[in-house]
Amino acid sequence: MQPPYGQQPSTWGAQQNQPQQSTGLPKVKGPEMNDRDRLNDILSTEKYLTTAYNIAVNEASTQQLYQVQMQMLTELHHCQRDLFNLMSQKGWYKTDPAPAQQVTQAAQQFANYRTQFPYA
Repeated sequence: MQPPYGQQPSTWGAQQNQPQQSTGLPKVKGPEMNDRDRLNDILSTEKYLTTAYNIAVNEASTQQLYQVQMQMLTELHHCQRDLFNLMSQKGWYKTDPAPAQQVTQAAQQFANYRTQFPYA
């Protein structure tokens, strides 16, 4: 086995066999993708696709096209939710739970907005 470029053969073997010492600093991630990176990339793609399909559904020129795109949009939303749940279970997508009172207030606020819609 040849030593790395720029190192002397006598120092290379000694460096290779010694365990790395901890510096107390967090380990810097290399450029390779891990499972978390892959799932995050897929989730981002799903979010992009649902945005695009929302527009496509709104602009569908025929009922048949609308139905096909709506079905695809629904499937994309399910995939997106499954990915979110998986990442959340693994601790890779953290959200802070909202207090029950805050959830109730937000639900009431948005329910009140419905009275302002022309087709409520």
